[in-house]
Amino acid sequence: MYIKEIGKNEIRVAIPLTKGTEKTRIKKRSILNEYGIPVSTKVEPFTQSCYVEWQIGYDVVKADVQKLEKTTLKNFSFIGANGKEKTLYELSEYIKYFYDWDIVSKKELIDIRNYLFNLSNDNYLDVNPELSIKRTHPIHKTINNFNFMWTKVEYPLLVYKFDSYEIVAEIKITEKQYAIGVQPMLYLCFPITELENSKKLLGRTAKTKEFANFVINEKNIKVFLEMLKLFGTLSKNHNKDIISIIDVIIN
Repeated sequence: MYIKEIGKNEIRVAIPLTKGTEKTRIKKRSILNEYGIPVSTKVEPFTQSCYVEWQIGYDVVKADVQKLEKTTLKNFSFIGANGKEKTLYELSEYIKYFYDWDIVSKKELIDIRNYLFNLSNDNYLDVNPELSIKRTHPIHKTINNFNFMWTKVEYPLLVYKFDSYEIVAEIKITEKQYAIGVQPMLYLCFPITELENSKKLLGRTAKTKEFANFVINEKNIKVFLEMLKLFGTLSKNHNKDIISIIDVIIN
């Protein structure tokens, strides 16, 4: 994803339709709480059941020159919870523009900051005992003449629907990739009908390296404000990052 155009009080973000990355992919499902199935968009036509799953970010490490090129706000700076110098990107980048346009108010951001600042350590999602990954007791199971020890693993999934929008946030609790413990992963999900010119997508397959625009404006910027607040509840490190980001935006 990248900002394709900044217009009068709106931002167009280019969403890739063909290449599933670690950041976005096109998936489909029939009901909201169903686990989505990835779609090969160059083979399978777009339908009303298709949606965009976007693992939206909120910052970028300034020392990573390649990733730094992805933001339009390179000159801002804060120290992240990991001790690295960062700047605004994606979620925080969009909110900064709308703050400068007086569409997002200082009071709204301070209210989010106060909420997150006063969140107790045992309220972060990564330490919530109800959101732990569950494993059944292993049992013997024979499949194709192989004797396995079979265990069922259940990963928590939280779905938050934004009022009056077809846009939802999904929080998936998974194991940390390179460390002990769990990590909540936050995704922004919306039907392809939310994409600009979506009527031209339905019923056909995607073209090679095709992109479509997602328009962020004063009608849906509140979704991104709520996403900022949600991020701050995921873990103590997320909380510190979001508070630092709000300080950068309002100061």
